[in-house]
Amino acid sequence: MKLGLILAAALAFAVPASAATVGDDGLHKSDWMRDTFKDLREDLAEANAEGKRLAVIVEQRGCIYCKKMHEEVFPIPEIDAYIRDNFFFIQINMFGDVEVTDFDGETLPEKDMARKWGLLFTPTMMFFPEEVPEGKSAAQAAVAQMPGAFGKGTTLAILSFVKDKIYETDEPFQKYLAARINAGQ
Repeated sequence: MKLGLILAAALAFAVPASAATVGDDGLHKSDWMRDTFKDLREDLAEANAEGKRLAVIVEQRGCIYCKKMHEEVFPIPEIDAYIRDNFFFIQINMFGDVEVTDFDGETLPEKDMARKWGLLFTPTMMFFPEEVPEGKSAAQAAVAQMPGAFGKGTTLAILSFVKDKIYETDEPFQKYLAARINAGQ
């Protein structure tokens, strides 16, 4: 009986409080993801009102790299806090049918929008500026994209690269990342 209680207690503490669950659509759901009408213009306005940066994460059912990000990287307390404090994330299903309205006003099912944006990998995170020029699509407006799964250092680097607007400088992300690695970050 004691062993059972010890095992139950150990399991209760093994999963971080912010760990993702899997939704009915088969996608991992982190509690910092926003449930919106998926109108990027409205989402951008809401993100700006909160002083946060809009980001879209495109995922698919059964994606082992999405699972890695949600189970191993996003729950890291430093990353979880950084996302909560600085970003407004919405999720798009690469093969889903929910309608998405792009910045340019075009409305398409998620799967067609992912195709329009030329996305090939999941997860892909797309990050946007505070203002998107009229007529630009999300693919044209994105200030940075991160296709695939990466570890703590690269994930924190892309988040800070966007939040601190390093993309507005002449420093490419790869050099920014290398400098952070050399500085022990």
